[in-house]
Amino acid sequence: MIHILTEPFDPWQVLADYQKTHIDGKHSYGATGVFVGTMRDFNDAHGVQQMELSHYPGMTEKQTEKIINRITDEWDVLDVLVCHRVGVLLPSDPIVMVAVWSHHRVDAFEVSRAVMEKLKSEAPFWKKEVRDNSDKHWVEKNTAGYKGV
Repeated sequence: MIHILTEPFDPWQVLADYQKTHIDGKHSYGATGVFVGTMRDFNDAHGVQQMELSHYPGMTEKQTEKIINRITDEWDVLDVLVCHRVGVLLPSDPIVMVAVWSHHRVDAFEVSRAVMEKLKSEAPFWKKEVRDNSDKHWVEKNTAGYKGV
């Protein structure tokens, strides 16, 4: 399931709610892998006061679904949840959460990592930072990710 959110969210509450409504009762899962990404107050040696994340509604969800399907075709997973913020974010705000339920931990770890890395490199999100000197700056590239994906 994919949620593009325009308001701040508590990833741990979203995870608990999803677990209760979509996972509880499915007794075959043995692992849950979770990644939560938050906004930091620096990028490329510059202080950052806030960031605006933009997306293309409809296209972003479709591309994210393709990413998830492509990855989960290769692994034994039961469910995947992706929540991603758009709009204005402040340092320490949660940006993204990827949760994966599977029979075994290896699948949960690897799929959550793979989905996150592909979101950073392939999903249509655009970032504009407001730096400490009040300059607005479009982020041209993401920080390097895991080399194995």
